[in-house]
Amino acid sequence: MERALEARPRVDGEEFSRVALTAEAMDLLRQLWGRHGPLMFHQSGGCCDGSSPMCYPAGDFKTGDADVLLGTFDMNDVQGEPLGGIDFWMSVEQFAYWKHTHLTVDVVDGRGSGFSVEAPEGKRFLIRSELMG
Repeated sequence: MERALEARPRVDGEEFSRVALTAEAMDLLRQLWGRHGPLMFHQSGGCCDGSSPMCYPAGDFKTGDADVLLGTFDMNDVQGEPLGGIDFWMSVEQFAYWKHTHLTVDVVDGRGSGFSVEAPEGKRFLIRSELMG
């Protein structure tokens, strides 16, 4: 799994990226941006696809004190022109478990949750993790 884009760090006091995208995830996000406009991710610890990051139109999922902003992906279109940022949020509870890991958002075939915007595409986002050293 190759990381194509590292997120800009957003956790207070940190200067390293905690989350990245594969090239396949970037391609799908560009398509979804074209249909839905600006996007965001939220990774919860819930029961329904709790291990899958959920992708929403930006602002459709309300975040608050129970969430941590891990990073922002500064996305470009296929011509290299800036699209905008895609924030990656995680529940505080989930972050407590995953704080020592680097997360990479990838794409696989199959239907994920009906709430995530990629579901109708026959694709789903998933997290690949590795311990940070």
